[in-house]
Amino acid sequence: MIPLLDLKTQYAPLKAEIQAVMNRVCDSQYFILGPDVEAFEQDLATYCQAQFALGVSSGTDALLLALMALDIGPGDEVITTPYTFFATAGCVARVGAKAVFVDIDPQSYNLDPRQIEAAITSQTRAIMPVHLYGQCADMEAIMAVAERHNLPVIEDAAQAIGAEYKGQRAGNIGHIGCFSFFPSKNLGAFGDAGAVTTNDPELAKKMKFMRMHGEHTRYYHQYIGGNFRIDALQAAILSVKLRYLDEWTAGRQRNAADYNALFRQTGLTEGDNPMITLPHESLETGQYAVRTEAEVNPFSGHRHIYNQYVLRFHEKRDELKAYLQEHQIGHAIYYPVSLHEQECFAAWGGKTGQYPHSELAAKQTLAIPIYPELTMAQKEEVVQTIARFYQ
Repeated sequence: MIPLLDLKTQYAPLKAEIQAVMNRVCDSQYFILGPDVEAFEQDLATYCQAQFALGVSSGTDALLLALMALDIGPGDEVITTPYTFFATAGCVARVGAKAVFVDIDPQSYNLDPRQIEAAITSQTRAIMPVHLYGQCADMEAIMAVAERHNLPVIEDAAQAIGAEYKGQRAGNIGHIGCFSFFPSKNLGAFGDAGAVTTNDPELAKKMKFMRMHGEHTRYYHQYIGGNFRIDALQAAILSVKLRYLDEWTAGRQRNAADYNALFRQTGLTEGDNPMITLPHESLETGQYAVRTEAEVNPFSGHRHIYNQYVLRFHEKRDELKAYLQEHQIGHAIYYPVSLHEQECFAAWGGKTGQYPHSELAAKQTLAIPIYPELTMAQKEEVVQTIARFYQ
């Protein structure tokens, strides 16, 4: 059996270190905010190249806090992608606004900046790109559109901590960055946790108040916020794990390069009509290529962290899924239904066929194990199992 993710192999060498900080927090009985949270926020801001970082209760709450801090509400519109986790659009709905979808680039699966301008209306209040699967969206083009229309940009970087675009870290390019530390993420907590980053001191101050019910002094509330605080235990654990993140990212990148080489050997990725399309990495604005096994370092200041390794299967994706299940090979489909087709968003008027690249990705893509502790034998077994299915 090869799981999609094996957190136990990551935890084992860190067990003593993590348990020591957990014991220290328990002995202190300081569980809400405090020194462990402050230390983690400082380390996270440095890592993300941002001036300010605030720990929050989840990646979803990070998005919600960002929208609330920008005073987005009923009657407003936020431009985003239909091919993403539910929370991206769900948080827009929770503040009473409307998500206006723009189709994705079919190679990167990220928001296509060429289609954003046509979606802007007098009600547009923000653009929310998602750095899907660990690769940044085309932020130079997105920021150019945002600046022309004086719109803030919220980066949904839930899957992209440490990813880079032209040398800039995810979450440090737009106005607010939002991160998730759900246990399955590259930097995972022991439960729900998240963060926001910004270089705007006023936004940082406002979000700091808003994560504590808008309170600036005990029992005095400047804003209507929420209970969006990160737990001190989670902050302490994340501080330990953050020190290993670049090492884990390098492992994921090596695994991706190995997979690329192994899949090329099968012949399934070759020709004018390949059976499988490998993940593409950004080279420069608007250009993508598949990294080879020798190209482990980032291209041109770009850095894909491979939160997922997602393949496109042009035929029999669902049958392959069943075959992998039968052979105990971990896998997952992200995301089988585009957001404009979700029942709960029907009032926004989305129709099947409206965003064809998103809909096709939902039908053809599938993720395989990429966690850094994978052995070469495991990678070979994954590729050989897929090859047997198609050959």
